[in-house]
Amino acid sequence: MEDIRLDKYLWCIRVFKTRSDATDACKGNKVQVNGVVSKPAKVVKVGDLLTIRKGPVELSYRVKAALHARVGASLVEEYAENLTPAAELDKLNAPKEVFFVKRDKGTGRPTKKDRRTLDSLWEAIDND
Repeated sequence: MEDIRLDKYLWCIRVFKTRSDATDACKGNKVQVNGVVSKPAKVVKVGDLLTIRKGPVELSYRVKAALHARVGASLVEEYAENLTPAAELDKLNAPKEVFFVKRDKGTGRPTKKDRRTLDSLWEAIDND
């Protein structure tokens, strides 16, 4: 048991919640094995470098051992070495600004003047 399908491995080491999510990521060119975009059926071997684009973060793992069943989160370290830099992991905790414009009920759609005012407000926020 030295090799395993890429999508199954990513699911087993808990990078993705479901195996179909892992398959979709592979099909969407978000997963690379040793720097090459790979399909879900690509065979992963010990020592391979996996790079996964998941949202704003690019995760990196080195395959330490093959496995054929999903393991608990505490056991993942035995099968995959996490090489993701701290700067990438910090992107997950980045503050998200939420801005909501409240309109009174019954006022209808914004007029052209209201729209221009809202657009200038958004531009002021984007420029900061």
